[in-house]
Amino acid sequence: MRYLRIPKERIGVLIGRQGETKKTIEDIGNVVLEIDSQDGEVIIDDTRCKDPVLCLKTEDVIRAIGRGFSPENAMKLFNDETELFIFDIHEYVGKSENHVSRVKSRVIGRGGKTRRTIERLTTASISIYGHTVSVIVEYEYMDITKKAIDMLITGSKHSKVYNFIEREMKKLRNQW
Repeated sequence: MRYLRIPKERIGVLIGRQGETKKTIEDIGNVVLEIDSQDGEVIIDDTRCKDPVLCLKTEDVIRAIGRGFSPENAMKLFNDETELFIFDIHEYVGKSENHVSRVKSRVIGRGGKTRRTIERLTTASISIYGHTVSVIVEYEYMDITKKAIDMLITGSKHSKVYNFIEREMKKLRNQW
């Protein structure tokens, strides 16, 4: 058994229309989900799950949905090549809502440009939700994506971040 708590307003997304998302997660992960919509607690009964990695991936899918990803993007985590990473903005700027809001705005960018640019350059999916910035990306691009978001959160100029991503992605392509 695994226990997880997600925001109450994300429970409907986790369950899905007529329970479709919940059923899909249960089928792929070979688990049974018990969802308490009152407090956001999710119990993952993984006794049928024979693959411990699959059990952990199921937990990541649920966590990703709780962090604002669509079920379609979260399901990418069932792929062996894909990972989830969650930045807690509080760890960078404290509990001040003004600071958290400022950092979220930096990551999103004007009209969503910064977020879209990072997603395009790294093939990542990014969700900014509450006081977190979450990333789903292929394993080989995770370090570059994490460093880029860390640079934005800590105040680097956007152009410096874009140049970093392009330079590092070029290095990766040249290794192949």
